[in-house]
Amino acid sequence: MAKKSAAAAKPKRAKRPTESGGLGRALVIVESPTKARTIRGFLPDGFTVAASMGHVRDLPSDAKEIPAKYKGQEWARFGVNVAEDFAPLYVIPSDKRATVKELKDELKNADVLYLATDEDREGESISWHLLDVLQPKIPVRRMVFHEITREAIQEAMAHTRDVDQNMVRAQETRRILDRLVGYTLSPLLWKKVAFGLSAGRVQSVATRLIVDRERERLAFRTGSYWDLSATLEHGKAAFEAGMVALDGKRLATGKDFDEQTGKLARGADVVLLDEATARDLTEKLRDATWQVIGVVQTPRTLRPYAPFTTSTMQQEANRKLRFSAKQTMQVAQKLYERGFITYMRTDSVALSDQAITAARTLVQGLYGREYLPDEPRRFANKVANAQEAHEAIRPAGSVFRTADQTGLEDNELALYDLIWKRTVASQMKDARKTSTAVDISVRNATFRANGLRTDFAGFLRAYVEGSDDPEAAIEDRDTLLPPLKTGDAPDCTGLEPVGHETKPPARFTEASLVKTLEENGVGRPSTYASIIGTIVDRGYVVRQGQALVPTFTAFAVTDLLIKHFGHLVDVEFTKGMEDRLDQIASGDADSLAYLREFYLGEEGLQQETARGEKEIKPSEARTVALDGLGATVRIGRFGPYVERDNGETPLRASLPKDATPADINAERVDALLKQRAEGPASVGVHPETNEPIYLLDGQYGPYVQLGEGEAKKKPKRSSLPKGVKPEDVTLDMAIGLLSLPRLLGEHPETKRPVKAGLGRFGPYILHDKGKGEAEFRSLKAGDEVLTVTHARALELLAEPKPARGRRGTATPLRELGLHPGDQAPVQLFEGKYGPYVKHGELNASLPKGADVPAFTLDQAVALLTERGKAPQGKRRGAFPRRRAATT
Repeated sequence: MAKKSAAAAKPKRAKRPTESGGLGRALVIVESPTKARTIRGFLPDGFTVAASMGHVRDLPSDAKEIPAKYKGQEWARFGVNVAEDFAPLYVIPSDKRATVKELKDELKNADVLYLATDEDREGESISWHLLDVLQPKIPVRRMVFHEITREAIQEAMAHTRDVDQNMVRAQETRRILDRLVGYTLSPLLWKKVAFGLSAGRVQSVATRLIVDRERERLAFRTGSYWDLSATLEHGKAAFEAGMVALDGKRLATGKDFDEQTGKLARGADVVLLDEATARDLTEKLRDATWQVIGVVQTPRTLRPYAPFTTSTMQQEANRKLRFSAKQTMQVAQKLYERGFITYMRTDSVALSDQAITAARTLVQGLYGREYLPDEPRRFANKVANAQEAHEAIRPAGSVFRTADQTGLEDNELALYDLIWKRTVASQMKDARKTSTAVDISVRNATFRANGLRTDFAGFLRAYVEGSDDPEAAIEDRDTLLPPLKTGDAPDCTGLEPVGHETKPPARFTEASLVKTLEENGVGRPSTYASIIGTIVDRGYVVRQGQALVPTFTAFAVTDLLIKHFGHLVDVEFTKGMEDRLDQIASGDADSLAYLREFYLGEEGLQQETARGEKEIKPSEARTVALDGLGATVRIGRFGPYVERDNGETPLRASLPKDATPADINAERVDALLKQRAEGPASVGVHPETNEPIYLLDGQYGPYVQLGEGEAKKKPKRSSLPKGVKPEDVTLDMAIGLLSLPRLLGEHPETKRPVKAGLGRFGPYILHDKGKGEAEFRSLKAGDEVLTVTHARALELLAEPKPARGRRGTATPLRELGLHPGDQAPVQLFEGKYGPYVKHGELNASLPKGADVPAFTLDQAVALLTERGKAPQGKRRGAFPRRRAATT
């Protein structure tokens, strides 16, 4: 298939070199300088290690890389000659020519060549390309290893092999498929939807999953139900119980509702309490006699999690360390190349005998013999056709260094510690817990108290999934009940009605998306980081905290692909493609036959695209199907906009930047179109400046603005407080909002200003301590930013900062001040891996050596700005395929 066949590049087999370099001088080629530096220390004298800097050859990325003799030929725009058995056109990029020359020069002085690239398909492909480009006349050996330790390198040198042509062919087929899909569909999207969009074999499926979930959320209708929560006491021990039944019939819970209607699902035989009934029951039951009518204890066994695969590592690093998939893989790559962990691209959960011995030794030494199982644990793969490396991700070597022994810092230390804990815990005993359910009767109602007790912590002593602190997590997850038996009569010390609302399906996070992709066999875990990065960079998805939220563009493109190329965004079809690629890698399927079927068949991509060119109307493709807006959403040249018939000329208004379908409703659309038709609504004139005050609708909702501003100076603006509707805004309110932050008085201790303000995250009180320090408190329910008094502000400042979440939030070292962009606080923290600044959801670590006590607001803003920059788009060039996705 390749332009030069693998057979033509087949090297001579080399004899095994002796420790003194029996074959003379040897050249070892790896992918990166870091890997080269690490491996160099484990090789005998006479060995030179060089880095290829990744691939030295690839399909052309733009028009200027196409050789002159192929320019003008139709197939050259793909970089794949479809008519000649899908022969790929490989070129050496300009930035790799110097590297290739250096490798050729090194080769002249060598007597044997070792190709030591990674052991997965990508690494095998790099080795094959090196052979084809360098054309060595000396013996060549392929050495593979999954960790960079002395023992592993010596073992690899003793058991070398040839380049695996099946793996090379499978990787080449994957690369060609990705190029054909991306470079065929992307130009179609430019014509029919908007320029610069892309489609990809895996990225489009991932986008569809996110869009489908968002449509479920938009279609969701909230249901409400009530129950009662009791605080009971027995033997001076208090515990909680919730009402579960009335007159012997189960109370309705969230699972009993129809998500499409917000009503009880058909056939649900339950009691639905409303607020009035719940409050009436509260009064009737509070002083009645409570009696235990049943106690059921159930033993539970929790088994340790398997060691990390690429996918599970990405998921846990996202949940526990808040790393993106891309960040996780970058950090893991560094750990591998520096010799701290085994190879990080793997589907396997197996551990070698050496690793099991190392882990069991640590368990006995650190936790005691009682935590060590009699027999080693061995895990089997659950992923079909698991491939890549043959061992799970674990600490490297025959002795696992603890995190404190590594000398690592920051993110590398955090990820290594996570991998170490997961690996060691996998060789520990099961955890044993006992769950207790106590049913308590009071008149015609039944309450239930649920308890959970840890009898033996087992592996949880080392690792709790989703938690950073196993010791605290074990205790926090237990709910202890007093000893209760049938007939006991606990006292009721508190009884409250509790209202509930059903919630829509949760949006995907990176962790849950990676899990779903892997469970459905879509793509490979090693590609998930780049897939998520692509759909964010292309504007299909925006991050809101941890959630991945689809944009209007994602809706439009996904709808088009489902309608005209449905199988390409079908999970089962994509999984089938991965299965075929696995068969090619194992030598059980023919790559050329598959490419012909996929692209040239009667229902192949070439024919489908030709039909799409004729059948797809741009006006329909640019329309986003959303119900209940009273207007049509379309994708325009400068972004999405709403359109409504208004006689002869439609009325149009641009949607706010970064607005998503979840942010738009009929009321918001009416306001935007009205603002467009009538111009900004003026609420009056400011008495001090004589400038008009406008009421506008923007990216973060409605706001007031003073005047029209100047070219180089933004006008003063203020968002409306939560719960205030645009029609309720008066001139006095607008003047007050524009005066924020307003001075309330001095703090009695510091004699410094105390102010009330309104930021992106809500109203707050600010105590300006001077020298860049500030203390903040959020206003509570009932407090109004425009009317809160000096005395009330001092009360709030006197209260300790509330903890958020189960484990609480770290206390800042200092409040640096307000961010000039949105007037939200900027804070300085001491984290587990060093000092950092925080603004909203954005964190940025301080540079090494930074003077923490003297760190200023200006320095923090500059650091946060750099941290929050979006990746810069590539310059538009003459070769359009550079914008097409390859995966």
